[in-house]
Amino acid sequence: MTERPKLVADDPWLEPYQTAIERRMERCANELAAIKRHARTLAAHATGHKFAGIHFHAPTREWTIREWAPLAQAVFLTGDFNGWNRETHPLELLPSGVWQLNLPAAALEHGQLVKLHVVGADGSRRDRIPACIRRAVQDPVTHDYSGQIWNPPQSYLWKHEFDPASIGAPLIYEAHVGMGGEEPRVHTYREFAETVLPRVKTAGYNMVQLMAVQEHPYYGSFGYHVSSFFAACSRFGTPEDLKHLIDTAHGMGIAVLLDIVHSHAVKNMAEGLNDFDGSGHQYFHSGGRGEHPDWDSKCFDYGRVEVRQFLLSNVRYWLEEFRFDGFRFDGVTSMLYHSRGNKAFGSYDDYFGPDADEDAVLYLQLATQLAKDLKPGVILVAEDMSGMPGLCRPHEEGGIGFTHRLGMGIPDYWIKLLKHSRDEDWDLDAMWHTLVNRRHGEATIAYAESHDQALVGDKTLAFWLMDQAMYWHMGKEDPHPVVERGIAMHKMIRLVTLALGGEGWLNFMGNEFGHPEWLDFPREGNGWSFLYCRRQWSLVDNPDLKYHWLAGFDRAMIDCARQSDLLAAPAARSIHHDHGSKILVAERGGLLFVFNFSVSDSIFGYPVRAPGAGIWRLVLDTDDIDIGGHGRIDPAVRYPVDEDGIMRIYSPSRSGQVFARIPQPS
Repeated sequence: MTERPKLVADDPWLEPYQTAIERRMERCANELAAIKRHARTLAAHATGHKFAGIHFHAPTREWTIREWAPLAQAVFLTGDFNGWNRETHPLELLPSGVWQLNLPAAALEHGQLVKLHVVGADGSRRDRIPACIRRAVQDPVTHDYSGQIWNPPQSYLWKHEFDPASIGAPLIYEAHVGMGGEEPRVHTYREFAETVLPRVKTAGYNMVQLMAVQEHPYYGSFGYHVSSFFAACSRFGTPEDLKHLIDTAHGMGIAVLLDIVHSHAVKNMAEGLNDFDGSGHQYFHSGGRGEHPDWDSKCFDYGRVEVRQFLLSNVRYWLEEFRFDGFRFDGVTSMLYHSRGNKAFGSYDDYFGPDADEDAVLYLQLATQLAKDLKPGVILVAEDMSGMPGLCRPHEEGGIGFTHRLGMGIPDYWIKLLKHSRDEDWDLDAMWHTLVNRRHGEATIAYAESHDQALVGDKTLAFWLMDQAMYWHMGKEDPHPVVERGIAMHKMIRLVTLALGGEGWLNFMGNEFGHPEWLDFPREGNGWSFLYCRRQWSLVDNPDLKYHWLAGFDRAMIDCARQSDLLAAPAARSIHHDHGSKILVAERGGLLFVFNFSVSDSIFGYPVRAPGAGIWRLVLDTDDIDIGGHGRIDPAVRYPVDEDGIMRIYSPSRSGQVFARIPQPS
């Protein structure tokens, strides 16, 4: 290559690793060229799901059943249609390692249950669910899973066209359909569409990120132990119900992201892909490399062409069949390193040395390129805590191709601060560094907490701040110092994180109003209870409770960010860190942010160097009385900038304010 990759040109510290970066670029280019020679386009290559699986062909009035199991000794179709006989319907092995069976139209029907009986390379005999099955369902009595033929007489009729490029900066509402209602049970796609999406719209978010959509046998895995990668979770309803949810969101102007899991898979043989052909190394690495020690799951072999094609086809399937607008890729750190990311990352050597899994890098380059080819404007968010350089840069620049990365260090910082430091000891420099420390040119999704911080064993920010006081003192007419401090700090933490932390924002369902307690799925240890696996919307709907204040603030904060296009602006600029008074002042997108973290000191006439001349006004105040503050600032006051560039404000303790310049007539 005659020129340095743009990734290196933009970051001279990467020059010692230029060869490694160029090698990644060359491998990706070569693989794309090979795919185009074979299939003409990357999209055409990603059609494994249209070839494998169970498909009805209307022109020929015939069913085709195909399964890739190259080292299996025999494969049979069994199910309702033949009384679960494991011998009468054998598939034929093709030279490609794919097994095939053709049946007349009358042989199978929509809704019938089916499995494959696989005689493995090791002589094992197991009933398996087809790898590309479109629907898998659980028997309510035996709890066994089966594949289900899904060929409804009428396809879903989409009502709304939607372009994710119209969204702008992502304001993501992370959600779980099953716990989307208040009743102690599993809720449905249609209930989510009718009851939760209107809340998301009212709250001002422009994206919903759906968790646990890919079929998974254990509800308590939060959807991260996937068994059937092409099947929408049947607990929540039918594929058409999921399409209705997405279509409804699009009609509201809301994009929908799938929390896609390509980092690992469930170990279960009865439901999943583990040892499918009896060889021990079909979809996953053999031996210890195929085991994820921390997650008790299986690790894909991204170096195998057929595995990459399977996963690429999965990307295409969700984008086209369900019209998702993008993905949040789970567990990217685990994918990128042979160590599964279970180490400290201290230098660039960690990203380009022997621990880097170059096969996974290639797969992710192809997956992000495919998504962009299929849906321009697609949103691709990587869950990576390692800080891999170039993760969110195009592969032709030396990157991996995501559009955004999660700012995973931010919520960890807040939890650690609340657990181990007094308010008086908060270090403004450390806070600033944590919030603005991200790679130039790579967009970050900032968040103060997600589902990770809400799980049992940890606590939400609201619960860390207020704990048991939330049980007794959340009435608006019930003043309480712990709750007063908690509400004030909850608002400040969210505002400073949104203002400084990234180019997008994420909130987990219910955290915007300080949902109490933790998340705990039904399990043996809690008596299979749904008590903590639901959302108590009645709390925020009650105007007499303080949750109402927190929701009101979050709505005002999101509105401020949208109206000012804040998250599309360049990174925040520090104006002043007053360590004595605990006041942090910053500018971003033409707005002035002032945060007073003092526990008691409110200052009249505090001098602030304004980003521009003229007269400024208050546009957002965490201390507003209508959102649970003390109303110590008159919103009608105007703030002129003097000849020295200084405006003087009242800075109340434990509060944050946002100021905007008043446009002057030309």
